[in-house]
Amino acid sequence: MRGVILAAGQGQRLRPDTDDLPKTLLPLNETETILDTIVSGLAEVAVTDIAVTVGHAADRIRERAGELESRYGVDITIVDNDRPHWNNAYSLWTARDHYAEGALLVNGDTVHPADVERSLLAAAAETSRLLLALDDAKELTDEAMKVRIGETGVERIHKEQPVETAAGEYIGVSLIPEAVADDLTKALEDTYGRDPNLYYEDAYQILAERGQVDCVSVGGAVWTEVDDHADWDAAKAIAADRDQER
Repeated sequence: MRGVILAAGQGQRLRPDTDDLPKTLLPLNETETILDTIVSGLAEVAVTDIAVTVGHAADRIRERAGELESRYGVDITIVDNDRPHWNNAYSLWTARDHYAEGALLVNGDTVHPADVERSLLAAAAETSRLLLALDDAKELTDEAMKVRIGETGVERIHKEQPVETAAGEYIGVSLIPEAVADDLTKALEDTYGRDPNLYYEDAYQILAERGQVDCVSVGGAVWTEVDDHADWDAAKAIAADRDQER
């Protein structure tokens, strides 16, 4: 099992702090960035072969790769996204060779505990479906990447659906099994081919309509997606609370 981290985006809502810095390298404390927490979480569940897609300010991540490898005992492969101004469906497609035999996918702006990865890995032993980490405890908002569940698994994954019909929010961590990797690659090609501004979740939707997607509850996890400065403050608070518990 490999790890894939999507870190090519421009982080426009976090400017000027992301003018020359990928948002995954925003600091959470004196020693750790968002990317540190993701890499350390993957290493904690023995996923040490990690691909990181880069685009905006890519050299900053290249400069950090060696330090991350020595600090967390991982091997990092940099995957160049030559179109970082496109949305992340294309970014995930650039890493297709790295999820071909199965991978844990983590959005590069998601701060969360390694228990999320543990839950996905445990569930993967019982199914060959693509698995979404689902927060089914948090109060949903219109902006949330909402998930609707039916009798055969995930039916709908999209922000633009009613809160009332959703079971929870996809938190940006998923497990791609080898059994659906080829189908996912084709779905991603179809997705960014239709519209380069689409998300990889739009490709997941194609698989969901074929009954190839399920979810795993991680409703007790303390996490945040870092889209703006308020989210960044929340991520710093999560890191501080974690450090106090150690």
